[in-house]
Amino acid sequence: MISIKRTDSNNPDFQKLVLELDKYLAVRNGDTNDFFVQFNQIDQIKHVVLVYENEEAVGCGAMKEFDPETMEIKRMFVPVEKRGVGLASKVLRELENWAADLGFKKCILETGDDMLEAVGLYKKCGYKVIPNYGQYEEVADSICFAKVIVLS
Repeated sequence: MISIKRTDSNNPDFQKLVLELDKYLAVRNGDTNDFFVQFNQIDQIKHVVLVYENEEAVGCGAMKEFDPETMEIKRMFVPVEKRGVGLASKVLRELENWAADLGFKKCILETGDDMLEAVGLYKKCGYKVIPNYGQYEEVADSICFAKVIVLS
């Protein structure tokens, strides 16, 4: 059975998944990983979504306010062995719904241009490529996305 939970960064299931994510990204990103780590701290994130399969946390995502109308999606992760069955889409959709519930009008995010699974997910979920924003403006390996959200 699949269930979804809204929580915050103090949740131990979220912290466990983020440790797995960080290990995964350290290998994927190689020498550039230190640059990205500074923007992915999880202390005091108020908006975290977890997806559970039979009481086991199998996916996560978070968001933080970017500006008064925009939430930035962060820390999206599903372990490799759990991918391909729509868990990440469920997390992303719940984050979007939560952002809309809070009155935000748009979600933005950044991923690596070589993270083909993530790029595919975001495109499939209606995100459009935008110019790199903020700290990612000059990062050639980054690709940024945005989506206007509506309360569902």
